[in-house]
Amino acid sequence: MPDPLPARSLLAWPEVLDDLLLYRLSRLQASAGGIVVRYCEGQFGITRREWRILALLAARGPMGSSELAAHAHLDRPRTSKAVTALAGKKLVSRTGRAGDARHILLALTPAGVALHSELFPLASQINRDVLAALAPQEMALLDDMLKRLQQRADAMAAQSGLPLADRRHGGSTRYRERQ
Repeated sequence: MPDPLPARSLLAWPEVLDDLLLYRLSRLQASAGGIVVRYCEGQFGITRREWRILALLAARGPMGSSELAAHAHLDRPRTSKAVTALAGKKLVSRTGRAGDARHILLALTPAGVALHSELFPLASQINRDVLAALAPQEMALLDDMLKRLQQRADAMAAQSGLPLADRRHGGSTRYRERQ
């Protein structure tokens, strides 16, 4: 069982970067996710973002680009770039919807299905290997806690009122206006 957090006032915690939940999750993602990226890039010739798109299409079936971007938590330009790369690799197909030429339906090709069938078990095994550090009861508790944290973060994001970042120009519009 992991060491408990040091006894501190909840109002004082977190005190340093290493205490921040999001930083700790980012480090976990970098470590375990890096293994998945090495498989993606080294063995399968796709990027992490392309893998996310491929896995979502495999899990949820054909969908439009905007819907895919929302599920992938990516902006539309990044989604479009990844879809274009996957289409170029013949892993994703683009089909116009009947009666609406502006709306394109994205789906896995047979080659995309085959790649997903090879890569998903590897990513799944990495997931199992990381979770092997926990007892079954701890895994159930972690799952419940992650669901509650996600719900809370979603609610906070919906209520934040903060401007979206303008990544093309290095930050938010509001910040640039103050300078």
